[in-house]
Formats: sequence, structure tokens, C-alpha cells
Amino acid sequence: MNTDDFQSGQSDECKHDRKDVLRIPGGLFIVFEGIDGTGKSTQVRLLAEKLRKLGYAVIQTREPTDSLYGQKIRELFTDRTSVSQDEELQLFIADRDQHVREVITPALSDGCIVVSDRYYLSTVAYQGANGMDPDMILKKNAVFPVPDLAFILEIKPAQGIERIQNQRNEHPNTFEEEANLLKVAEIFAAMEQDFIKRINGAGTIEDVHRQVIEKVAGLLARKTMNQGGN
Repeated sequence: MNTDDFQSGQSDECKHDRKDVLRIPGGLFIVFEGIDGTGKSTQVRLLAEKLRKLGYAVIQTREPTDSLYGQKIRELFTDRTSVSQDEELQLFIADRDQHVREVITPALSDGCIVVSDRYYLSTVAYQGANGMDPDMILKKNAVFPVPDLAFILEIKPAQGIERIQNQRNEHPNTFEEEANLLKVAEIFAAMEQDFIKRINGAGTIEDVHRQVIEKVAGLLARKTMNQGGN
């Protein structure tokens, strides 16, 4: 999948006329969450590559998207004071609504596996750290599809910032400051949804990937078993 495919969520392998890929009735929706610097994007890519090698139709996507709403969100990375808390939250919800309608729901309907770098748990955590009520944010996102599996990669905020600076050669943006990430991490730690699986992101890329694959394999096995029982 090239860069444009990643940004839009589109992929030739999920098109209706592709007969050479494995499809799952109703699809599977897997998301990666966590504070910045946990290695989510790397694990999204590795999982998508692994699933494709196994023959599955996969769409690899992310939030914020590259829609007009997503572009406005990215502008906040340098100036978060340009909108109110409510306006910032509404941008995330509008971006997600378009993402779900145009990418996620059609792909799941086509039996594809959707692997997303961030989804609504990140909005709950980051907007909650910005002073909003996490429960209220969760309720506002209740209209969107619930993931089959959400990985929360966990590391210490200081380590996340170190990775941003040393591995990505970037300066932390307004969402990535350590004081903010500490609040974000606390909210992620308090989440208790059944579909959440936590992984220590401080390990090697290979070790984290191994744990991801083990849990996804279990999900695929359960999905197959349930289909066989119908």
C-alpha cells in the first residue's frame, strides 16, 4: 500500500471484484491506541503486512485522517489555542464520522480487516486530558462502530518523548508535551472496555509485534469458530 492508500484508507485488495483474498463476513476492526511515541504506527504497518501475507483483505488507515477536518486538527499541533475545547472535540468527531462512513463501514461490509492507527479511545484520552469529561466524550462517540480489538500500547511519557525526539527526529507538539501525556496515560489506564488489550510498548518492536499477532490470532480463531457454529 502506498502513502496515498494509507492516508485515504483505500486499498485495491478490498474491492468487490477481488476474488483472490480472504474475506471475513462482517469484517474485523482492529485499532491501536496509546500516548505518542509508543510505536503504534510501526505496529499497525507490521500487523497489516502479516495479515496480507496470510491472504486477508486489509485496509490500513489512521486518525486524524487527511480530510478537511483532519487537516484542521493537524493545524492544532502547532497552535491549540485557536479553537475552544468544544470546537476541538467537534473536529475529531466530524473527522471520525466521515472516516467511518467513507472508509471503515464499507470495508467491514466487504469483509475486510480494518487496522487503524488511533480511533475514539484516543479522543477520550486526549480531550479528557484537555479538561473535558471522558464519560461525556465516550457517549458522543457511541454512534460509531465498536472495535473488535483495541490495543493500548503502554510506555512512560518520558520514554515516548525520547522516542519522538531521537527516533522520529521531531520536537514534541502541543499534544505531546510531557505534562499532557501524563494525564493522557492516566485516562488510558482507567479504561476497562472488554475489547481492550494492553501491551507493554517498552519492549522491542519484535516482541510487541509477537504479542499483537498472538492476540489477533485468537480473535481470528474465535471469529472462525463462531461462523462455523451458525
